[in-house]
Amino acid sequence: MMTENSHTPSPAERLKACSGVDVQLCYQCGKCTAGCAMAPEMDLPPSFLVRLLQTGSPAAYRRVLESRSIWLCVGCEQCIGRCPKEVDIPRLIDCLRSEAQKEGCVSPEASDIIKFHKSFLGSVKRNGRLGELDLVVEYKLRTLHLFQDVDVAPGMLAKGKLPLIPERIKGKREIDEIFKKSNA
Repeated sequence: MMTENSHTPSPAERLKACSGVDVQLCYQCGKCTAGCAMAPEMDLPPSFLVRLLQTGSPAAYRRVLESRSIWLCVGCEQCIGRCPKEVDIPRLIDCLRSEAQKEGCVSPEASDIIKFHKSFLGSVKRNGRLGELDLVVEYKLRTLHLFQDVDVAPGMLAKGKLPLIPERIKGKREIDEIFKKSNA
């Protein structure tokens, strides 16, 4: 039941609650986009993505959730390092990725990226750290790109770049607790 004081939070309010990032602080200087190595590949460069979120429009929010850009961000934090207002776009994008998955509006172009994320987290969950060969095998099985890059594997194995057995860490229980808390 709606009360007189009830209020449906806007997308910007939900994102601020999720990420702690206030998109309204951005004054569109464009330094984030200028420093982003992935911007040329993005359908919505970082400054434009933030601008869409600033509008508060449900259609603009949906456009951001459906974008390829939120899956291309590598989290290098070059954008926040350049931002005069320290708008943490990578943290914002983490929340947007989660929202896109909840809303079922993930860009079809992000399929392999999501499979890579899941494979990466699976390796960390099992070993407490990344196991490179573990990651490659899981990713290949998820995507069925079984023979992609297969020609580089022998050289990497010979140089010790793909250890057959992943290294395990001492604090594995702590890692397990982190995964439990994050429901990953």
